Amino acid sequence: MGLGDTLQPRQTEEDNVDILVLRHVDCEPPAAYLPLLEARGAVQTVRLGVDPLPDHRDFGAIIAMGGPMGVGDSDTLGWIADEIAYIAGAVSAGVPYWGVCLGAQLLAAALGAKVYTSEPPEVGIGSVSLTPGAVTDPVFGALPESFPVLQWHSDTFDLPAGATLLASSEVYPHQAFRVGSAYGLQFHLECPPELAETWNDIDAYRESLKSALGPDGPAILLEGLRAQFPRLARVAQLVMTNWLDTYVVSAPDRSAGSS
Repeated sequence: MGLGDTLQPRQTEEDNVDILVLRHVDCEPPAAYLPLLEARGAVQTVRLGVDPLPDHRDFGAIIAMGGPMGVGDSDTLGWIADEIAYIAGAVSAGVPYWGVCLGAQLLAAALGAKVYTSEPPEVGIGSVSLTPGAVTDPVFGALPESFPVLQWHSDTFDLPAGATLLASSEVYPHQAFRVGSAYGLQFHLECPPELAETWNDIDAYRESLKSALGPDGPAILLEGLRAQFPRLARVAQLVMTNWLDTYVVSAPDRSAGSS
């Protein structure tokens, strides 16, 4: 299956599942992932720090999105520790998990790995390369050796015990990993240019871009994203469809410790 091919998600009644989205800020939704999730069943969104966390046993999958906060903010944002414990319980129970950016860092923390700030920040359109461990992976195995992604982070993490590293960049080697049916992606594939445009209206986001990329940072990010989003979107569709087909719908093995 190449990136030029269009995947059509299966939409049978037997396949329908309840999917939980953990959202940390309103401006970072599942975006391009959402139609694929909605094609599989009911999507329920919980806003962390606002809504109570539901019983993870009621859901066939969990998607955790990004946000400007980090694992190190748990002293001031008490819900971060609660979310980490929640993710640990869900993954231990075999609930398939997909974590994006902050969601990947939370997964690493939930699995006992260290999450920390590093330098320099990785911001803008860049590329990641697959590792040897990705070749046989059911989600990443069909991807090209390298592909463009949207990066926006300075936090990173050690690889959790038992994890398979799937992708790396030159600056931050831990870009994607898997433990059983739980996947963590440090990068964004799902963000279209029109969503990124709204980030420029948020003071903290705009200043972060200027700090990382210079005074023209917001324009640089948008220009790069407009040029590359068709490719990002195809990768997003491919990996999300593979993950849903392999772990959420079929669910042949829901043990988080499986490799």
